[in-house]
Amino acid sequence: MTKENCLVVQAAGKQLDLLRGEAARIAKGSKLGWWTDRADIGTRFCFEDAKAKEAFALTCDNFGIRCQDG
Repeated sequence: MTKENCLVVQAAGKQLDLLRGEAARIAKGSKLGWWTDRADIGTRFCFEDAKAKEAFALTCDNFGIRCQDG
């Protein structure tokens, strides 16, 4: 799987559940796929499209959750 449209998020518990829901909403709205993987530190959220990745990054910022390309 390609990692070009992925973000690594450092969240756990309810925050991680919230982000999974938001990722699903963004992907469904764009009619795209998404998936998660374990990262060295955190969880990697990957999308089939760069615009979906950008929307997810904004969502993370709005919730005050750090994310980085990964």
